[in-house]
Amino acid sequence: MNPNAKSEITVMNFPALHTFLRGYFHEDVADEYGTPPEAADQFCDDAETDERIPVAREWQQLSELTHAQPVALNAALKKLGSAIRLNEEEIPQVDAIFARCLAVKSHRRLATE
Repeated sequence: MNPNAKSEITVMNFPALHTFLRGYFHEDVADEYGTPPEAADQFCDDAETDERIPVAREWQQLSELTHAQPVALNAALKKLGSAIRLNEEEIPQVDAIFARCLAVKSHRRLATE
């Protein structure tokens, strides 16, 4: 396997994020959620742990790969299915929301571990 394969920004390498982007970062984001950070926050509130954690981890990986630079991050998000562009203020807000998603544990999962 190519050692750089994990750093390639493809739907195959970011499947959970791809699904999230198509469901939340679509052209009607303003009508449905208000802002992209509000859409990410809504996802974290709605999603079960087994759905939320992979999306948050993939977001963090993508943010690291693009160094959270708006041009690079937005190009990657578009490639993965996003229909919106994040501005410089929204990127750290979405980063913080997904970091919080990773910190929140499901009580059901803790009980079964």
